[in-house]
Amino acid sequence: MNHYDVELANLPITYKAALAADVSRFKAAVAGASESSIIGVGTGGSFTVASLLCHLHEAYTGRVSRPATSLEIICNPTLAAASPVFLISAEGKNPDIVEALQRARRHSARAIHVLTNRAASPLTACINQLTDISTHVFELTEKDGYLATNSLLLNAVLVARAYGELDQEPNHIPGSIQDLKLGEQTVDQWLTESTSFIKKVVSRGNIIITYSPLLQPIAADLESKLSEAALLHSQTADLRSLAHGRHLWFADRPDSCAVLAFVEPSLSALWDHMRAMLPPQVPTLTMHLDGGRPRDLLGGLVAQMRLVSALANLQGKDPGHPEVPQFGRNLYYVDLPALIPKPRDSPDRGEQSKYDALGARWPSVTRRGSMRRALDAFKSGLEQQKFRAVVFDYDGTLCSSQRDENPPPEAILAQLRRLLQGGVIVAIASGRGGSIQERLQGCLPEASWPNVQLGLYSGGWITNVSNTIRDTVETSEFLSHVARIVHRLKALGVPIERIRTTHPYQVSVRFREGLQTEGMWFVVADALRQAGLDLSSMVRSKHSVDIIVPGVDKSRLIAHVIQRFKVSPDEVLTVGDQGAWPGNDYSLLEHRFSLSVDAPSRRLDRGWKLAPAHRRDVDATLWYLERLQILEAGHFRIDLGLVTANEQ
Repeated sequence: MNHYDVELANLPITYKAALAADVSRFKAAVAGASESSIIGVGTGGSFTVASLLCHLHEAYTGRVSRPATSLEIICNPTLAAASPVFLISAEGKNPDIVEALQRARRHSARAIHVLTNRAASPLTACINQLTDISTHVFELTEKDGYLATNSLLLNAVLVARAYGELDQEPNHIPGSIQDLKLGEQTVDQWLTESTSFIKKVVSRGNIIITYSPLLQPIAADLESKLSEAALLHSQTADLRSLAHGRHLWFADRPDSCAVLAFVEPSLSALWDHMRAMLPPQVPTLTMHLDGGRPRDLLGGLVAQMRLVSALANLQGKDPGHPEVPQFGRNLYYVDLPALIPKPRDSPDRGEQSKYDALGARWPSVTRRGSMRRALDAFKSGLEQQKFRAVVFDYDGTLCSSQRDENPPPEAILAQLRRLLQGGVIVAIASGRGGSIQERLQGCLPEASWPNVQLGLYSGGWITNVSNTIRDTVETSEFLSHVARIVHRLKALGVPIERIRTTHPYQVSVRFREGLQTEGMWFVVADALRQAGLDLSSMVRSKHSVDIIVPGVDKSRLIAHVIQRFKVSPDEVLTVGDQGAWPGNDYSLLEHRFSLSVDAPSRRLDRGWKLAPAHRRDVDATLWYLERLQILEAGHFRIDLGLVTANEQ
């Protein structure tokens, strides 16, 4: 056997490994994206998996999704701005996918997931330098050759399992690769019947692949393999696109082309009718599948990989180990960052984010005089003001909003230490509790602990990093009633992951990973409204909805700093990510001098996002911190025009 045939012989082992793999985290990522369209990114065989992912996402959720090549994201990274992105790369060494990841992260406001089969690669090294990337590594024992085979099957089965298991669909894929069927036929039976067609198409050197839209990933992968291995000239078109001009191939070159059709029951009659109209000298072959379910798509993918083997063997070629010329390797490893300029930074410094918060994006606003005057006035006042204290939000501002309760990244911690050493008052407000104290104690100097003020449980408990003991508190009947309502919602199937009641401050409702809380806020709010409860203190972050007792919010920490340290309110700068109500930082960004790292306040005199548009969350916080210039006696100013060494 040649290299490619050896790889195909390993497919049953890979299939079995894919069935045994733990896909719980990947399923959570898919479930979290269930309310959104997604972008799947890949090249070569990984593009097939990206196509399969988007195809199944559309089939199971009804959300129109788009597979994209790495180059599409590199040239237009704003594709990643509003949808969860799934980047797929088997070995993680393709320079295209590494550059696509960097540019997607630069522009994405949503989750980015990476599915790969190598824990150590240029791609994972790049991930380690970025924030807010969810990595899903499924190691592949045997490395693929020139064409994607085992990695493609492994990742395709993992994707199929995720959707089938989330939908609790029984027998969505068979327990053995031998049980994959093409309609009523086994793969071996179909290949045996295809022998005559294979000989004819090899002699002609050209094939037209037509397909039912439900089976597009199979057609796309076959075209990729035939072209990449230089086995046949091939083109693809769905069954009706075939009738829009492609028929001239059959009229002008009936002796030099052949047709392979991937068909499922809904289009069988159409294909039979069309095939009868083709010139008799054009050979045709049909792969009948029972539908577009995961098991059908997997069967088709395995069958067309076997078809490639038959076509190659007849030509005496090994598509798993061809002679790759040096110029081909040079083309593959071209230095993309040096040759494709990065998108220019927008000159906008906050106006557009305010318009977005106000819902004034389209049609484009042509008269921006009032907004620009408001921006200029805010920036002027901000840069002229001397500050003594800065109050931060925690999740999404100082550290990632992901579920892992890790401390802030070292770059943020270094800036916090700089402020503390300069005598600046530092305070942190969060919906979390004592876990923040534990994290900060492990990364800040012990001498600074009493000086770092905390407003935990959304400002309900005012303390500092060193004081971890909370006084005994009474139970709130309001919160108990809220908790009962939310538990009933969870029992009804609302995608709630966790409900945490902290008397007497708040009830925190966390949703599935990746699920945006905008829509979920209304679900919970409507349930509380029906019970006659006050909604004014109900806020949301990127990962949860918090119902807070009246009188508690993050502004209590600002008041504490002002009173304890005898500072003027205008000497306090606040920084948060969710500044527009019901965002959980709206009370922080109601302060006179306040900055957003993501969604600004809707007020024009405060709560602006002045960091570059492509810098969000922790990256935007770092941009602000790098521009804080410490003065004498614990004072500081902010210089928005400062160009740091990293930006020169």
